[in-house]
Amino acid sequence: MSIYTVYEPPLRAHESAPDPERFVFVRDGFSIWAFLLAPLWMLRHRLWLAFLGYVIVVVALSIGLRAIGASTTLANVVTALVSLLVGFEAATLRRFGLARRGWRNVGIVVGDDLESAERRFFDAWANKSGLDNSLVNAEPRAPSSVAGVPMARRTTSDVIGLFPQPGAPR
Repeated sequence: MSIYTVYEPPLRAHESAPDPERFVFVRDGFSIWAFLLAPLWMLRHRLWLAFLGYVIVVVALSIGLRAIGASTTLANVVTALVSLLVGFEAATLRRFGLARRGWRNVGIVVGDDLESAERRFFDAWANKSGLDNSLVNAEPRAPSSVAGVPMARRTTSDVIGLFPQPGAPR
């Protein structure tokens, strides 16, 4: 099961409600395309600041490694490690870019694939908004307890871990 963060675009001049076709679902997890083709992936997703930072870091590392006389193999390994970092942080980079452009985080959804996640999100969205396709004041909320059951309070005074006992001398 994959976890997706859902982003709503800013309203256009002629829109009174967000267009569901423009919503973006950002999957958490490793991105193979961001790892293999990091600069092209950043440009494709319009992540200009991330691309600029990537270029600066790679050029600085290349110049620094060349200045200390490192081998070409080491330079390639370092570049691969930077690309690996981009692959792991691809979802964070996309979320940063969307938030910077005014997109609003409207929720998190879990699904087997993108299609099932979209279906689950829009079913809940339609039920919440009364089928008028407006999500005006929705804010992301902290997850509630499981199935609406409040968590049981601990009635004993035992402390677990490396903490002192309550009321014990220090």
